[in-house]
Amino acid sequence: MALIIEIKVVPQSGKHSLCLDKSGMLKCFVKAAPEDGKANKEVVEVVSRAVGVPKKSVEIVSGLTSRKKKLAVEVDLTYEQFLIKIGCSVQKKMF
Repeated sequence: MALIIEIKVVPQSGKHSLCLDKSGMLKCFVKAAPEDGKANKEVVEVVSRAVGVPKKSVEIVSGLTSRKKKLAVEVDLTYEQFLIKIGCSVQKKMF
C-alpha cells in the first residue's frame, strides 16, 4: 500500500529536515540545488531515511520540476502515523 503525501521542497537550505509549516503543509529542507534532479534525489533520501524504508520505496509521482511535489511512499501507515514516525505531529486547531 502506498501513502501519497504532498510536500513542499526548500532547496539550498543548508540542512536536511522535515517539518510541518503553519498551514499544515509538510516541508522538506535539502542542501542540494534544484538542478539536474539533485534536489529531487535528496528529497527521496531524506524521506526514506526518516521513515526507515529503502529509497526505492519512495517515488515522486508529480511535481518533478516544481517545489510542490506528491510522493508515493510504500509504507503501511496512515498519514498521521507517518507524521509521528518522522517526528512531526498534526496540530489541532482550537475554536
